[in-house]
Amino acid sequence: MSIWVKNNFGDHTLDPENLPTIVPCQINEAFKKGFTNLGTLMETLDINITEIGDDFLKATMEARSLIYNPLGVVHGGAYVALAETVASFAANIAVDTTKYYCVGQEINANHLKSTVNGILTATTTPIHLGKRSSVWDIRIHNKNDQLCCISRMTAAVIEH
Repeated sequence: MSIWVKNNFGDHTLDPENLPTIVPCQINEAFKKGFTNLGTLMETLDINITEIGDDFLKATMEARSLIYNPLGVVHGGAYVALAETVASFAANIAVDTTKYYCVGQEINANHLKSTVNGILTATTTPIHLGKRSSVWDIRIHNKNDQLCCISRMTAAVIEH
């Protein structure tokens, strides 16, 4: 049974009864431009939502020099940006967006392994889905499926 709520994103409808195997690029492009159409951090870091399962969501980001720290490895803040992006996206599709929206309220991260190149994949699953908040577990793996970062994000559920 899916945790997601039926929502519209531009010309696309996310239907929990008929989840896409591949997330349409139009959904990623719409989120990268944002509601103001001015662009987002998701666009700057080239984060893409790649998979939606019944109780998880995945996103990817390429490790590259643009997101390195001075030591030449992926900056911890880039991991956190990927974690908050995937968890925020998940939080918002777990509520009826005609009535509510979700924003990050708190996030923490433990950086376990450095990365220099390749695709980073973040997977988020819910820990708690409440009326006023949701809590998300995020695991980020490198191209060799090694765990690089564990994060937890709390999202506030806000009524329009």
